[in-house]
Amino acid sequence: MKSDYDVATNADLFDIDNDIHRLVQKIELLNYVNPINIEQEKGAFFSSKYRNNPVFKYPKLKFDAYKLQRLLFSMRLERIADEDIRNLYRDIIYDYSSLIECIDTIGKGKDFYYNCLKSFGTPTERDVENARFILHFEDEVNDSTMIPAYNVHEAEAFFRQYSKEYGFDFNIKLSTKLSASAMVLNNTQTLVLKKNAMFSANMLNVLANHEIGVHMVTTFNGLSQPLKIFSNGLPKNVETQEGLAVFSEYMSGSLTMHRLKELAYRVLAADSLLKDHSFSETFNLLHSQYKLNKEEAFTITLRVHRGGGFTKDYLYLTGLKKVYDHYHSGKDLNNLLTGKVTLEYLPVIEKLQEQGLARLSKYVSSAFKSNDNQNKRLDFILKNLK
Repeated sequence: MKSDYDVATNADLFDIDNDIHRLVQKIELLNYVNPINIEQEKGAFFSSKYRNNPVFKYPKLKFDAYKLQRLLFSMRLERIADEDIRNLYRDIIYDYSSLIECIDTIGKGKDFYYNCLKSFGTPTERDVENARFILHFEDEVNDSTMIPAYNVHEAEAFFRQYSKEYGFDFNIKLSTKLSASAMVLNNTQTLVLKKNAMFSANMLNVLANHEIGVHMVTTFNGLSQPLKIFSNGLPKNVETQEGLAVFSEYMSGSLTMHRLKELAYRVLAADSLLKDHSFSETFNLLHSQYKLNKEEAFTITLRVHRGGGFTKDYLYLTGLKKVYDHYHSGKDLNNLLTGKVTLEYLPVIEKLQEQGLARLSKYVSSAFKSNDNQNKRLDFILKNLK
């Protein structure tokens, strides 16, 4: 492997890479797909006895979608000499074009849903069968680590302390406009926490290993790469990145049966979109049929119905299975941490490394080094998913 990269020899590649980077800075889907009136609509939905579907509002776009797509497709990719690398950048442009269409149609019902299908797909019958298989198992007996006992400021202090082992600096922001307890915004290196959330000790460990141990690690690894596509994201990287993040929970010993079931419920909720279920129908599937409490049922339903039908959530479970199998086949996880990358592009990543155009991971998830997982039941389940 070359020790450094030659900008002059690869000038055309770096020009295109920089041009794409300049164009996609505002394409952070999670900035736009989270409703700005969650709490109000949640209260109204519960007051209606789960009958009246919420009417969500979304942030305004900060870019011209048509102009952005036109500029992306004007890239002269024929200037990239290597065919594999040229094809990677072609796939990147198609992928970003699909994401732009997703963002441009948020809140426009089926238009958003159909655009999501291009970017994220939808659960297969096999995925649904895997979810139902998981739901056959009993939850653990709850102990004190599962009781919500920490407010958001205590959570922030915990995450600051946890991140010290990595040595990178990131922002922490509190928000009332989240459909999850926490998320990472890649473009601004920000961990966003739900302002009114309460956290159990287990949840703190789950989020630390998931959001910081993988999402923030791959953010900073991507920023350290010569090519900016590692930071902006390779095509369809969500499945690999979320799979890695949940696998980090598993390796740290913080993944519980309850959490794995949550991922299974997300698959069933995403599948309900395919069946044209409304928000209230998906909610009642989870709350009435599967006996989820109303808070959990609302959160999962919100996650898949936001924007008009957001299928992304089923990829957490499929990604976990793929990363689990990759690891247990004896393969190294390092290259999956080099940025916002995808399992399917590992051969191209290795080629870029051989040519001195990519580096090994500067930061490695601590859970992957320690492997504290001792949960035999989770092992049995993950091995037997189809």
